[in-house]
Amino acid sequence: MATTDRHVTTLALAHALSAAERGLAVIPLSRQKLPALRSPHHTGTPDPQAPHDTPRPAPPCHGECGRPGHGVYDASTDPRRIRELFAAAPWATGYGIACGLPPHHLIGVDLDTKSGADASAALRELALRHLFTIPETVVVTTPSGGRHIWLSGPPDTVIPNSAGRLAPGIDIRGAGGYLVGPGSRTEHGVYGTVPGTAQLPPAPCPPALLRLIAPPPRPPHAAPPRRAGSGPPAQQGHGLVQFVLAAHEGQRNTRLFWAACRAYENGLGESLAPHLTDAAVRVGLTHREAHSTIASAARLTGQG
Repeated sequence: MATTDRHVTTLALAHALSAAERGLAVIPLSRQKLPALRSPHHTGTPDPQAPHDTPRPAPPCHGECGRPGHGVYDASTDPRRIRELFAAAPWATGYGIACGLPPHHLIGVDLDTKSGADASAALRELALRHLFTIPETVVVTTPSGGRHIWLSGPPDTVIPNSAGRLAPGIDIRGAGGYLVGPGSRTEHGVYGTVPGTAQLPPAPCPPALLRLIAPPPRPPHAAPPRRAGSGPPAQQGHGLVQFVLAAHEGQRNTRLFWAACRAYENGLGESLAPHLTDAAVRVGLTHREAHSTIASAARLTGQG
C-alpha cells in the first residue's frame, strides 16, 4: 500500500476512535462509502482493493458467526475492536457511524443534491407546514454539496431508513443504517462539518418531525408476519442467541437489544428471554443490565 494510502487510513482510524469516545459505534468504510470488510460468507474471488466487486448470494447472517464483515452489525465503540476492524481493512479511507444505537439513538437527515431537488428548501417547507425547527446540532457536509443533520431519537422508537419518502432529496438514516463520518475520504472528496457544529451533541429530534419519520403504530399484540427465509422459531432463536454470544466489548448491549427486539417481533420473546439473558451474562453483562435491555426491547415492540 502506498504511503499516502496508509496516511489516509490512519487519519480515518483516528476520526473513528474520536467518534467512539462520544458513544458513536463505528465501522471502516471504503472509498465507495461501503463497509470496507468483505462478508466472510462471500463466495467470489477475494480482491482486497475492491472488496465489493461481484457479490454473490450469502447466507443470512448478522454476525452470529463471530467473524467481521457484517457491515453495520460490526459497529463498535470499543477502541481495541475498532483497531482490529481497521487492521483487517487497510484499504479503508473512512468510517461509518451506526444509527439507532444507544446512547444517542442517532437519526440522520440526509439532504441530497444529486437528485436535482432542493432538499434544503423542501425541509424548510416541511418545518413550516408541521411547525418545527431544526435545533443546533452536528451538521456534516458531503463532497457533492449535500448535508447530513444529526439528531437523537427516543430509546423506545425505532426509526426506519427511507429514501425520498418525506420529500424528494430527503433521505432518513435510522436503525440498521449508517452515516459517513466527518473526516472520511471517498472517491468524490472529503466529508467535513459545518463550522461550530463538530463538538455539539446530536440534538433531540423535534416531536413533529419524529412523527413524520416514525413507523405507524402496530395494533396491540399483533404479531407481524414472519419474514421469508427467517427459518423456524427454534432455528431463529438459536441464531439470535449466537448473535449475542459473538458480541465484543462495546457491542454487548447493542447486540442484546437488537436480538431481543427481533425475538419479540417474531413471537419468541418470552421463551427466548432467559436464553438471551444467559448469553449476555456469558459475554460480560450483569443480570440487571441484561434484564433492563430485554425489558426495553419488550416495551419498544409493544410486548412490555
